[in-house]
Amino acid sequence: MYQRLCVVLNISSRELVQYYEGTVDLVVATTTDGRIIKFPANILRSVVQSNGVHGTFELVFNEHFKFVSISRIDD
Repeated sequence: MYQRLCVVLNISSRELVQYYEGTVDLVVATTTDGRIIKFPANILRSVVQSNGVHGTFELVFNEHFKFVSISRIDD
């Protein structure tokens, strides 16, 4: 059974540099239902835009809490 979590992310392109340089390797975010989660920054690679990562995203993890996918769920 997959677990789906929705998070609102507002990470500037300048902040993303810290992730790519390895200064920071975990993203800490609050889910839309109030839980605080941590996940590896490399998960964001597929959703990075020129201005960073902004919007609401659904993260999917499998039953062993391994990352499956991330997708944007708003415009």
